[in-house]
Amino acid sequence: MSAWAALVLFSASSLPAMGDAVAVPSGMPVTFHDMIWDEPVGAGLIYRFRFVAPEIGGDAPRPFSEVSGDMDLLCQDYALPRLSELGPRPSRVMISLMAAPVEFGVASPDVIQYFEAYSVSDDRCIWEAF
Repeated sequence: MSAWAALVLFSASSLPAMGDAVAVPSGMPVTFHDMIWDEPVGAGLIYRFRFVAPEIGGDAPRPFSEVSGDMDLLCQDYALPRLSELGPRPSRVMISLMAAPVEFGVASPDVIQYFEAYSVSDDRCIWEAF
């Protein structure tokens, strides 16, 4: 069984509709895209919350340093409150920002994407270096 064989796109009533705006500290426009869960071999359950943030791409892209706080907030204030409604507790939460929607798992070298991984402990997102 491949690492991605267990990939499932999760559509839960606790999640907003694709395209709903989410406020972030940087003030840039960010919209919820989707939430995917999977169980890569040996990694445990991972929930991946994916957001579209057009300002990280284009002619004058926002650098990661300007949006890393947005990603922390998206984990803490967006993903964590929804975990109890989604199912089993994950070992990790991944937050991703993409300049334009991309299909999960498909290489898209023309689209800037930022990713952060967090473990969850005591109702807090704890940043994990890749």
